[in-house]
Amino acid sequence: MILTRLRGDPGETPGGVGSGDYARNTRKLAAALFVALVLVGVFQAITPGVFRHYFVDVVMTRSLLFGVAAASIVFLSAFGGMISLAQTLMYGVCAFTVGNAVTTGGSKGLNLGWNPWVGVALGIGVTTALGFVMGLIASRSSGLYYLMITLAYGVIGFYFFGQVTVLSGFGGVNQVRAPAFIGEPTDATNPERLFFTVLVVSVVVYLLLRYVSRTPFGLALQGVRDDPVRMNSLGFNVAMHRTWAFTLAAFIASLGGVLYVWEQRAISPTTISLVGILNLLIMAIIGGVLVLEGAWLGAFIYIALENYVRNVVFLNNWIEEARFRTLAGAIVLVLVLACPDGVVGLRKVRGAVTLSLIGAAVWGTVGGLQEGDRGAIAGVIVGAVAGIGAAGLVGWLAGHRDTARGVWSRLLATGRPGQVPARN
Repeated sequence: MILTRLRGDPGETPGGVGSGDYARNTRKLAAALFVALVLVGVFQAITPGVFRHYFVDVVMTRSLLFGVAAASIVFLSAFGGMISLAQTLMYGVCAFTVGNAVTTGGSKGLNLGWNPWVGVALGIGVTTALGFVMGLIASRSSGLYYLMITLAYGVIGFYFFGQVTVLSGFGGVNQVRAPAFIGEPTDATNPERLFFTVLVVSVVVYLLLRYVSRTPFGLALQGVRDDPVRMNSLGFNVAMHRTWAFTLAAFIASLGGVLYVWEQRAISPTTISLVGILNLLIMAIIGGVLVLEGAWLGAFIYIALENYVRNVVFLNNWIEEARFRTLAGAIVLVLVLACPDGVVGLRKVRGAVTLSLIGAAVWGTVGGLQEGDRGAIAGVIVGAVAGIGAAGLVGWLAGHRDTARGVWSRLLATGRPGQVPARN
């Protein structure tokens, strides 16, 4: 049932591909939200002193780079019908390769001391080649078996880099050099250079995946997603289409790995552990695994809550850093039950857009008054999710009136002395 929720109904048009009104409306809503976030980030980046640059340098930058990695999951899900848990490993492999190639000493790893651009090319090449091999192995599987194979890839990668101390060890690779135009993290002359770099890469990745979806390969891949048996009978090599799709997704994830190691200046096996795998999957689910824009929207919601979790009004006395994953799990549960298509599928749930806007406005306003801009951002996100959950609950009650009425009458009867609730 979970896989069906994530992949959507076979009759729907995943990824926004097709001529349906819902697909077009979903694309428009997702694109509008994505453009709004980018404009906010760009505005804050070019107006020093007006806003806190933490929002741009940390929240928006990490949202965009993790959105690139999550886009590889969404691409495989939306256009190939494959849920992969190996994408965290893919960007991790690239980051480890770059780290080993460019470090010059004082850290674990090979410390080859090569030019940063040589390390980038090597990292992308190694990751793409590894993606082809892994995709070829898993290409004849589907559904739960495909999910478990890719999960096995991720677990193997975590222990490989943790135990092979020549390449990393559990301490990881540190002091990774970035190209000169990125600068050092302590360089305050232009701290938004990495943000604009990540923004450009995100736009290029989005346009590339959108273009691929319209090519003969992309159309055939969608046919494989919908009916692999029929596509095979028509002469299409189903296994190779899945393999090349996984290879392209590995290439996209490798770009996220390059950006990640430039931002963190370090990479450790903890980044690609089971927690890291679930984090990336949660980002994709929150945004919506059927529309490409959902990758960046989900990443923004997750990263913003992770950074502003202490500023959630009405919940800040209970939520701490250690309890953040409980909040993230609750949000995923609400979205999967109330809005299976994620944030970008709000228009499919009656009243979800209105209630989410009301919740975001009320909670965001209260949060802004009590906690400042951090409370406002956290309040908008939590309020919107609460509105979506309320819309889902109202929709469920409307569709199960008899069941709800029966439960309510039994609860009332149970509370009255001397009255036994009726049994069916």
